[in-house]
Amino acid sequence: MRIELFDSEGNKYTVSFEGQITRDKALRLLDLVELLGGMPEGEALAVGNNPLAAPTNLSKYDKVRIAIQKNFPLAWFSSREAQTVYEQEFKEPISLSTVATYLSRMANKGLLLKTGSSNRLKYRLAPTYTPAILKQKTP
Repeated sequence: MRIELFDSEGNKYTVSFEGQITRDKALRLLDLVELLGGMPEGEALAVGNNPLAAPTNLSKYDKVRIAIQKNFPLAWFSSREAQTVYEQEFKEPISLSTVATYLSRMANKGLLLKTGSSNRLKYRLAPTYTPAILKQKTP
């Protein structure tokens, strides 16, 4: 996998992964993107090492999304696991039914993939693709 990043000064950075991509490697990449200014300010704070630095005016839905993006960038997870990481990140309780509702909405919007039977659902972040720009050669 190869990723190209551009900083605010127009410098180009290319990162290549060979072999197995782990959660730790993906989190390091997110840290690099944040350092280069490649994430919106509110999300950069929430994805960083200090979740308490995140803006307090975020909705519970947004907090669930941020907790998932930080803790499960590549892995499948359950509603209960999402509830656990939410409560660890934001130090506030959230009901399992609320988390399940938000995950279902995210899946319906295409933000998450889901698999399994209704009582054993697993979710994963949907891959995002940047549309390619095709340039036509002139003779």
